Amino acid sequence: MPAITLRHIEIFHAVMTAGNLTEAAALLHTSQPTVSRELARFEKLIGLTLFSRSRGRLHPTVQGLRLFEEVQRSWYGLDRILSAAESLREFRQGELSVVCLPVFSQSFLPPLIGPFLRRYPDLSLNIVPEESPVLEEWLSAQRYDLGITETLTTPAGTERYPLLTLSEVCVLPADHPLCRKSCLVPEDFAGENYISLSRSDSYRQLLDTMFHEQGVRRRMVVETHSAASVCAMVQAGVGISVVNPLTALDYARRGSGEGSGQVAVRPLSITIPFTVSLIRPRHRPASALVDTFTEHLRQQMPGITAALRPWQPPEG
Repeated sequence: MPAITLRHIEIFHAVMTAGNLTEAAALLHTSQPTVSRELARFEKLIGLTLFSRSRGRLHPTVQGLRLFEEVQRSWYGLDRILSAAESLREFRQGELSVVCLPVFSQSFLPPLIGPFLRRYPDLSLNIVPEESPVLEEWLSAQRYDLGITETLTTPAGTERYPLLTLSEVCVLPADHPLCRKSCLVPEDFAGENYISLSRSDSYRQLLDTMFHEQGVRRRMVVETHSAASVCAMVQAGVGISVVNPLTALDYARRGSGEGSGQVAVRPLSITIPFTVSLIRPRHRPASALVDTFTEHLRQQMPGITAALRPWQPPEG
């Protein structure tokens, strides 16, 4: 087979499309003599006269027109390939499934997803809120592309990447006397109505241990399953509590509604670390979309840290 290259086909296509050597050279970002030389070489290699030459002008022969029809068909196929590649690159019709704790679907992901979807508007994003330990079981079973948890353990068959570490914060009604303080100490909770997470919650256990070690007895008036529920109780004036800073930020930003007050947030003098972790199942296919979304989340973390910095414990 003659040593025909894709460049020869490109030159032939450009000449047929442009109608003359000068404009074909401009399309190909090369010189007219180069186009003329390579076109003549192409004709010699395939043994066909593709153009008749008259007074410096080119006119396609019947053979040239027939060959151009075949080239056009291949060209359209190449365009479809390039279009498909662009669609894959831009995640058009792409799907991303994320399983996370309810707190993250309510107070963490919403402001982060908007910019991502504006960048990739044709993406389908499935956010599934689920509590532990079902969340970790689903990730181990490789059911989702990505998980977002507050756990410090790595579920079997996954890899864990810490995304953000902050400290738990105090939440109280905006008209509570303790709001006069810029930072609360454990002793401030003595005798106060306290809204607690469920006994199985790991942060509830950390807080109970801390208050016990400090010799502080709270009035445990309500026990509920989520930080959002705790903050709703605080907003209604039921009591005070200590929760993760993301949910606290969400409620502190909300305006007063009919029949409800506002939630004030204060740092706690003792650090109770709260870590947001990304969990990637090991046995799902490699995904550029997951990589891109993960990088997007990481880039947004400085903004979240800055918003929560006033509520973090004093250094030292």
